[in-house]
Amino acid sequence: MPLFDLSEPELAEHRVTATEPDGLDAWWADRIAGARASAEPVSLVRHEELAYGPMPVWDVEFSGDGGDRIKGWYLRPAGSDGQRLPIVVRYIGYGGGRGLPLDHTLWAAAGYAVLVMDTRGQGARWSIGATGDPGRSPAGPEFPGVMSRGIASPETYYYTRLFVDAVRAVDVASELDGVDPARIAVSGGSQGGGLAIAAAALSGDRVRVCHADIPFLCDFHRAIRISPKSPYTEISDFLAQHVDLVPAALETLRYVDCALLARRITATTLFSVGLMDMVCPPSTVYAAYNEITAPKEITVSPFGVHDVPRGHIERQLRHLREHLG
Repeated sequence: MPLFDLSEPELAEHRVTATEPDGLDAWWADRIAGARASAEPVSLVRHEELAYGPMPVWDVEFSGDGGDRIKGWYLRPAGSDGQRLPIVVRYIGYGGGRGLPLDHTLWAAAGYAVLVMDTRGQGARWSIGATGDPGRSPAGPEFPGVMSRGIASPETYYYTRLFVDAVRAVDVASELDGVDPARIAVSGGSQGGGLAIAAAALSGDRVRVCHADIPFLCDFHRAIRISPKSPYTEISDFLAQHVDLVPAALETLRYVDCALLARRITATTLFSVGLMDMVCPPSTVYAAYNEITAPKEITVSPFGVHDVPRGHIERQLRHLREHLG
């Protein structure tokens, strides 16, 4: 895999390509407030006690954007009854769903409560999901996948709904029994990394730690022009045919660009990036990283593609221990 993007000195200086739309904070605040106002109580059902033994697991359902019910998992470490624990909210990569609880036991084994958010309208490409996308716009064409779903307007765009779901997951995590609401981390890779950035940015100081690995959904205006691989090519292929929608689509993407939203992050942040990553080009990752003014670090893999070095996961665990206890 070749080095195809900016040089390392250029990456350190690169800034997001798009400009922020006027009134962005108020726009998101109204959308999130609407979701909170229409929220129904959280459902928690104990899952497979025989299978997981002393590690308690619950099947979760909560209200996301528009009141749509979103599935998830809640895991706690064995023997943690009566303890108020820090919690890690986990978001899933593109095409995947919440999977099974066994996919998320690392954080519980390390002593953290874990809330895993299912991804509406995804799940089946590489892990199973359980949440549909009832809020999808019924009108308008779309390229297979979700990247172009409702892209003609930020009000109808798929990622608007998903970002609100991600913020609502933080809300839910803060209210779970046995959780210390002052010690919340958000975490994910690729699409999950983008959702972690969005959740940290739009949840204010409720999020204390943000882990974003090889994050997707950053510097859209550049990404859809230089990335030769899916999922960004879903948008470029769509716009190659729907030329009339180019101005509206580019305007929509300014509302959900995680590089623009990253300016709002107050959490201590840890990124990772691969300099040969053609799925999430390194310049798009740095576009978000360079906007963050909170304490931050980045793990750089000079020969990394769209993957996370195993040693970085241990660095994340150390980072959590340092900043969440």
